[in-house]
Amino acid sequence: MPSDPSDPPFLVAAAAAVAEAVAATAAAAAAAPATATATATTPATVETVPAPSVSGASVPAPSVPEPVAVPEADGLQRILRGPSGLGTGGLFRVSPLPERLPEPGAEVPGAPEASASLPEPVEGVPVPGLYFHPVAEPDPVRVAEVSRRIKDWAVDEVDLFPDEWEGQFDGFSVGRYMVVCHPDAPTVEHVMVATRLMVAENAVDDCYCEDHGGSPVGLGSRLLLAHTALDPVHTTAEYAPDWAESLGSDAPRRAYRSAMRYFTELASPSQADRFRHDMARLHLGYLAEASWSQDDHVPEVWEYLAMRQFNNFRPCPTITDTVGGYELPADLQAMPQTQRVIALAGNATTIVNDLYSYTKELAAPGRHLNLPVVISEREGLSDKDGYLKAVEVHNELMRAFEAESAALAAACPAPQLLRFLRGVAAWVDGNHHWHQTNTYRYSLPDFW
Repeated sequence: MPSDPSDPPFLVAAAAAVAEAVAATAAAAAAAPATATATATTPATVETVPAPSVSGASVPAPSVPEPVAVPEADGLQRILRGPSGLGTGGLFRVSPLPERLPEPGAEVPGAPEASASLPEPVEGVPVPGLYFHPVAEPDPVRVAEVSRRIKDWAVDEVDLFPDEWEGQFDGFSVGRYMVVCHPDAPTVEHVMVATRLMVAENAVDDCYCEDHGGSPVGLGSRLLLAHTALDPVHTTAEYAPDWAESLGSDAPRRAYRSAMRYFTELASPSQADRFRHDMARLHLGYLAEASWSQDDHVPEVWEYLAMRQFNNFRPCPTITDTVGGYELPADLQAMPQTQRVIALAGNATTIVNDLYSYTKELAAPGRHLNLPVVISEREGLSDKDGYLKAVEVHNELMRAFEAESAALAAACPAPQLLRFLRGVAAWVDGNHHWHQTNTYRYSLPDFW
């Protein structure tokens, strides 16, 4: 298979492991007597599974821990095969793909010029010592089209923000953010489902929790009612109209309702329910942080990291298969090894946000908790040393994410899972790229 320079470095090690397993299987088959039959432990299907493309040999392979446990052979084959038997044919969902995204540099009918009304990307300075992978700047034509569509949606469909917030919306550069995080999205609309959800999630955070009217007081009620725009209420005929009307009562709920409607048009029921579950995790994390704010409490570092595993970016990379136009089977997605990879990815990307938004949050009213602040206060370190230790925490999480991903890819090389792992890795790298280069929002502290 030709090498693909876009493959995440950690999958290079996985590809080598898969290739070695294939070679070993072939050698064993050649040496075995012609009458021999495969045993239950023979990985007979490995030869038919394409290994991940590998980059050049100059890419250093990360150290990989002991291989993660995977289901026994029979169980693994059941997961890869999917359900069978009478009446299960309809469970295999194949969605037709609409028009594909243009090739880089191609014109999109009706799209604005790439430079029109969009902030020019500026190559910001990465956090010194941070472990990350540089990525190419996303195609400006795709960025312009997604940016045009998302602003039309925000203004015309959901009435998301007042006129005085328009500059902040533009400065968020969400079109560029989502294009760089989802390089395998087959169409503009696939990118848009992620973009609408990202904007809606930020509207809830800003308006319910943060600086645009947010407050910890009463947050639980607001979040629960907003969550019903994602996970609908099933109630009696008398009360259902009141609930339905409430979904248009404020911008966050309007955004959630609309974004979820678009998402479910592309997502399978399983993918939609996965997303609802991840959003419940996010809202639970919001509530923990709000309780600390009300009590003026600085948590222990481990407590803060536990909260950040819930109040984090997890809902964004876990929809990479929907945005990519395919589906990771639910059994593969639910494996503990896959869940660990997803959690580590969400944790690492969220600490990236803590590091790049550090000065922005210090300048805002009130005390904002982030990992450098919590480390400094709880461990008696200077601001600089607390920040530098937070960089080390990120790097350890990032390397754990890559090692666990490589081990999982080698142990369970199902094509859908390999593509999903690539998608999550692309989101991790794109998220860092957006934070580093969004100098409208972020700047680094003067610690170097």
